[in-house]
Amino acid sequence: MSGNIPDRARAVIIGGGVSGCSVAYHLAKLGWTDIVLLERKQLTCGTTWHAAGLIGQLRASRNMTRLAKYSADLYVKLEAETGIATGMRQCGSITVALTEARKEEIYRQASLARAFDVDVHEIGSDEVKAMYPHLNVTDVKAAVHLPLDGQCDPANIAMALAKGARQNGARIIEGVKVTGVDTANGRVTGVQWQQGEETGTIAADIVVNCGGMWGRDLAAQSGVTLPLHACEHFYIVTEAIEDLPRLPVLRVPDECAYYKEDAGKMLLGAFEPVAKPWGMSGISEDFCFDQLPEDFDHFEPILEQAVNRLPLLASAGIHTFFNGPESFTPDDSYYLGEAPEVRGYWVAAGYNSIGIVSSGGAGFALAQWMNDGEPPFDLWDVDIRRAQPFQKNRNYLKHRVSETLGLLYADHFPYRQKATARGVRRSPIHEQLERRGAVFGETAGWERANWFADEGQEREYRYSWKRQNWFGNQAREHKAVREAVGLFDMTSFGKIRVEGRDAVRFLNRLCANQMDVETGRIVYTQMLNPRGGIECDLTVTRLSESAFLLVVPGATLQRDLAWLRRHLGDEFVVITDVTAAESVLCVMGPNARALLQAVSPDDFSNEAHPFGTAREIEIGMGLARAHRVTYVGELGWELYVSSDQAAHVFEALTDAGADHGLKLCGLHALDSCRIEKGFRHFGHDITDEDHVLEAGLGFAVKTGEGDFIGRDAVLAARDAGLARRLVQFQLKDPEPLLFHNEVIVRDGEIVSIITSGNYGHHLGGAIGLGYVRCEGESTADVLNSTYEIEIAGERHAAIASLKPLYDPGALRVRM
Repeated sequence: MSGNIPDRARAVIIGGGVSGCSVAYHLAKLGWTDIVLLERKQLTCGTTWHAAGLIGQLRASRNMTRLAKYSADLYVKLEAETGIATGMRQCGSITVALTEARKEEIYRQASLARAFDVDVHEIGSDEVKAMYPHLNVTDVKAAVHLPLDGQCDPANIAMALAKGARQNGARIIEGVKVTGVDTANGRVTGVQWQQGEETGTIAADIVVNCGGMWGRDLAAQSGVTLPLHACEHFYIVTEAIEDLPRLPVLRVPDECAYYKEDAGKMLLGAFEPVAKPWGMSGISEDFCFDQLPEDFDHFEPILEQAVNRLPLLASAGIHTFFNGPESFTPDDSYYLGEAPEVRGYWVAAGYNSIGIVSSGGAGFALAQWMNDGEPPFDLWDVDIRRAQPFQKNRNYLKHRVSETLGLLYADHFPYRQKATARGVRRSPIHEQLERRGAVFGETAGWERANWFADEGQEREYRYSWKRQNWFGNQAREHKAVREAVGLFDMTSFGKIRVEGRDAVRFLNRLCANQMDVETGRIVYTQMLNPRGGIECDLTVTRLSESAFLLVVPGATLQRDLAWLRRHLGDEFVVITDVTAAESVLCVMGPNARALLQAVSPDDFSNEAHPFGTAREIEIGMGLARAHRVTYVGELGWELYVSSDQAAHVFEALTDAGADHGLKLCGLHALDSCRIEKGFRHFGHDITDEDHVLEAGLGFAVKTGEGDFIGRDAVLAARDAGLARRLVQFQLKDPEPLLFHNEVIVRDGEIVSIITSGNYGHHLGGAIGLGYVRCEGESTADVLNSTYEIEIAGERHAAIASLKPLYDPGALRVRM
């Protein structure tokens, strides 16, 4: 021991902002007394001290809202527990819309708030004026009021959490810098520290990186991917304004602005469309309660609009022009969880300017996760395993975060694509698709053709809450898949080889379906957690006696690799990411067989190549491995082609395609086809808290042999009956659209939300999936109810089905 720094701790938390203090507080509350928090300078001195302290409960998903509500409740109680005033007051919030598009957005959010049990009211401009007397409401189209939102003192929140942690046995030490995290055999062993001229080591089983804008570089020292980058964040505070009443927090996203009354002054902050990244060359060792240089020219357009919106600002003097750094991530969601690269290395960082409202709940969730060995509920929205290794590239981050700061207040249109830092990961046929009219989206860094523009049509999105400019293109691509043949480039699939002497035993322990099948068989399966929740949704193809290919969504590849590696015991198995080695060209539709026979001498009949099998074929002048599976509900093959031959195979298919009605198709058409068929989408329809039987995937579970993870939970649910079921809905009116998060109304009562949706062009209406509770109910009881879907406050009649609305007998996939 050196002074007050111990030689050993169960957990070391790095960073004394609100995030680190929250993790320490919640671990201590769970009885972890052997905890040390190290802060390089002083508590709150990085970003926490200058945060605006807005507490908004409603987030984009149920569980993120759950965490934000937890934060609000905690901050109300902390003062009584610790004696430190938190400044928390539930003054409410108002969000106003100045356009019809924003009106649609905030009304959709209001519907969602009701589904999440958040108190919310749609209000008119007169009511806004009554609550905010000085506001110019002449052009306000609509507004939403959340009366239990509020504001707080961020620094005091952190101090209260720190005191609460100390009261429960945690040790918090300031003025100690962590210079490195020690590891051995792929797991954490401790941290190295420096205090003045003195250095030392704390042995530890767990390290938590709550380093904020320093967190990326610290993580990189240990080979951990933590993609975040600081941006400059501006606000002004006025001089005291006479007779200023207490006001709700006000957000005017169409003007990129938020307003907060505090102690008789007004604070005006901004999330401008193009932000200023900061700290590209690193952050000074001396940085502590520092401000960044003023840039009035950058802030002036926001202020000009604000003076029109709140005219009293014209005469109020400016007391403070503040510019301080905050860390942002490539997708505007923070990072939580154990890093996939190093066991025992946990992260809570990258809060995108909502760190105060997020940290209370995030600290609770991370502490529970660390304590129990599994998250308390689905946290995929913020899971560190969603981060792609390339995203720690600083040049990429610099460009991307210049956009993501502004996206916080931009219109959150469906299908909105990031505009910056694009083109990092491309298929070998990317340029060929581009020449043929592809309009690309991006997922996990992959450029993927979302739709194909017609000749002379603009190749960009025109965003809307209604039918966007590519709706007709999607319809034509959808029609080709249903009536002729479509070609999709799905090279972005994650591909994992699992091979070795014990590969069968290992996969049978992790997968719910039977893996010991003949070579060439394709098995659809899930990997489950002990609760029966779905950790991974995948196909497994047996390539040989000892080798298997696992195909997973591109967005979940890092998560799935981590799950496999963390569960590898004494089995002799090698796990390899082979994603970049093969392209995947999907040939789907009733003419798929005829097209393949035109470019290959092989036999594609049912007898020679039945559904659910894979084999090598000749194609053009090359080779491919043809997998007969489908995600669109039609006859089809996925062609796995060595990357060096992908362009040739693509040309062979397209050259022959005219005679068979071939159409190049994008991801939007793929999604509209799969939603008609009721195929599930991981992260939306199925997550780690959705029981595999409730998700309607019991057909992919084999409990008769072996003992896989989650088997007991599957058997228990079969015996006890299901608490809820995943239901497919179709709107009776063909005009409205479903995306996700629309509200499900059963017999007049809000019961759930749409987990994913799209337009079913063949069925002629919007289709969605969503869970409905069904304890003690028969299938007939569930289906005999009256269902409506609420969209932006309006309810639309819907039909419900527990079988696929399209081809329920699956006859078309076996043509």
